[in-house]
Amino acid sequence: MFFTLSKSLAFLAAPSNWISVFFVLGTVLWATRWSALGKRLVIAGIMLLLLVGFLPVGSLLFLPLTERFPPFANDGRDPDGIIILGGIISPDISAARNSIEVSGNAGRITVVADLARRFPHARIVFSGGSGNKDQPLALEAPLAARLLQSFGIEATRIILEDRSRNTAENAAFTRGLLQPKAGERWLLITSAYHMPRAIGCFRKVGFAVEAYPVDWQSKGWADAISLGTLSGGLIRTDLVAHEWLGLLVYRLSGRTSELFPGPQ
Repeated sequence: MFFTLSKSLAFLAAPSNWISVFFVLGTVLWATRWSALGKRLVIAGIMLLLLVGFLPVGSLLFLPLTERFPPFANDGRDPDGIIILGGIISPDISAARNSIEVSGNAGRITVVADLARRFPHARIVFSGGSGNKDQPLALEAPLAARLLQSFGIEATRIILEDRSRNTAENAAFTRGLLQPKAGERWLLITSAYHMPRAIGCFRKVGFAVEAYPVDWQSKGWADAISLGTLSGGLIRTDLVAHEWLGLLVYRLSGRTSELFPGPQ
């Protein structure tokens, strides 16, 4: 129920959709006796479009998320395993095109080629099924296994979790699959902006992991004063608004124990 509802209400999480509603509703009302309200809505839509599109609103909202966890620093102790969260491969497009089609989050998996060489005894775990609320054409994990093997990683090192549909299920199903033992060291790889919610979910299910953020999406605080393109600003703001709303919903629904998880 949670998964279906969250996917169905995703429309509400995107500021660009609200801007579109302002334009459409304002244009319709402009031709009625509520024309004054219609004009205000259109003007509000224009102002929001310019604000969100050209000004670094999305970057400012991204930075608290991406800077929450520092880059991983190895203390000399090799990890027992490396967990990669899904959202990297588009399963349905891959199935339709008979190829492995990666998304903008590909940094989550490309980094593993180097890590697998540096830590030759670490198990490589991929967690991801399908985020399609309808009948999926394919699952992400088997496609990821093919990609990992193309990096030269032996199939015997790869463990797949292919049932999860969201971050909370990533944590719960991966813990159930691995049954981690006390004293083991597990690295968690996901996009830097997604790391707070991911860490919160793993903590909630009692799985101690260490953050290995990738896919930073920004240069750092310098982006707070840089202007962008209209389309780029809308895309970034939609993405980061979804993540902040996800943190709130996960906390309210008990899928995390903290509103904004950070390093301990």
